[in-house]
Amino acid sequence: MAQTLNVAMLGASGRMGRSIVPLVLAAEDLALTGALAAPGDRAVGQDAGVFAGAAPAAVPITNDAAQALSGAQVAIDFTLPAASLAHARLCRQLGCALVIGTTGHEPAQRAELEQVAREMPIVLAPNMSLGVNELFRLAELAARALDADYEAALFEAHHRHKVDAPSGTALGLARAVAKGRGVALDDVAQYARHGQAGPRERGRIGFSVLRGGDIVGDHRLIFAGPGEQVELAHHAQDRSGFARGALVAARWVVGRPPGLYSMMDVLGL
Repeated sequence: MAQTLNVAMLGASGRMGRSIVPLVLAAEDLALTGALAAPGDRAVGQDAGVFAGAAPAAVPITNDAAQALSGAQVAIDFTLPAASLAHARLCRQLGCALVIGTTGHEPAQRAELEQVAREMPIVLAPNMSLGVNELFRLAELAARALDADYEAALFEAHHRHKVDAPSGTALGLARAVAKGRGVALDDVAQYARHGQAGPRERGRIGFSVLRGGDIVGDHRLIFAGPGEQVELAHHAQDRSGFARGALVAARWVVGRPPGLYSMMDVLGL
């Protein structure tokens, strides 16, 4: 019988935390050993399972990261960029592998995560969904086959509470397009068009963003070419696909050599 893997949920009171905790509790090969929420969060002190709408887990949600990580072999982080960095440093000290689904990291924060990952294994992914990560691969292949006469544009929609824009998934798709075309995203990204913007510059990758209601996550990548357009899309009906992917990553990363991995590594893509 496979050994049980001890898991800490960082961001247990959030939408993703409340989706992941029940799956950890239901898995025969996983054990929830810690749950973290921010200081002042109403979830602090409550049972992590009950708060997530599942059976009691006998794991109280704490605002002490060291306490939440005690005994964990892997932590799953869906918090905020700065918090995820602090958690990565603490995981390095404790010898705990880390899966980060948090998005919105600035370049300096990403660079620091790369530095920490020289001493521990970290999976960092803008989207844990297995379907979305297949879409990343398809986006790269399409961009490689369709030249710049096929203008690439991304549309993404999320709930009104999401703070970063474009989404990490949209940026991941754009990076896949840029990689397929052999360019750097920073050189071709166009994040807004307003007023007399003039004709679209050839080779640009455009973005459109919607925030509203309780939309879980919609992403569309369009290649608009002469006389036709090609569209790749992913529509999340709920958060279960992201949660399942996070657990796939958590199982995979434990015991890996130090490094900053992606879901493409996890899935062998």
